Amino acid sequence: MASKAPAFVVGDYVVYPKHGVGRVIELQNEEIAGMQLELYVLRFEKERMTLRVPVNKVESIGMRKLSSDKTLKEAMETLKGKPKVKRTMWSRRAQEYEAKINSGDLVSIAEVTRDLFRPEDQPEQSYSERQIFEAASSRLARELAAMEETDEPTALEKILAVLREHAPQYYENTEDA
Repeated sequence: MASKAPAFVVGDYVVYPKHGVGRVIELQNEEIAGMQLELYVLRFEKERMTLRVPVNKVESIGMRKLSSDKTLKEAMETLKGKPKVKRTMWSRRAQEYEAKINSGDLVSIAEVTRDLFRPEDQPEQSYSERQIFEAASSRLARELAAMEETDEPTALEKILAVLREHAPQYYENTEDA
């Protein structure tokens, strides 16, 4: 079986669906259970975690390069849209939100961020809603920060500014509904 050239090089930022944005810090060759394996060593600064991913498993787990500018633009536009809140049980919605976050798809993560955002003048969120919102917005901010070569707090503020600007128009008429 011919080994194809690695898709990522040391120093690349990559998105690992379950953990978000990490950086390739090393390419390793290791013998595990008598087999030679080529591994990417990823570092996730926020979680202080290092992960070794076999090169031949990259596609099946969905590891990818940072999103394109077009996808980023689409995600930022998604934040401006009307929040979609389904009338299903919270546990079911929470599972759907978690699945979207773990998909690693930037636009899906933006949808969760938009749907769970609450302006300051709105009723308080439940603890679990806030946790999922923070997970989604943090994941979105980390990819935005890596793409714009800035830090996560700056990227998060940019996301929150978009939400604060566009969300009020959707909450003003809630009493009329």
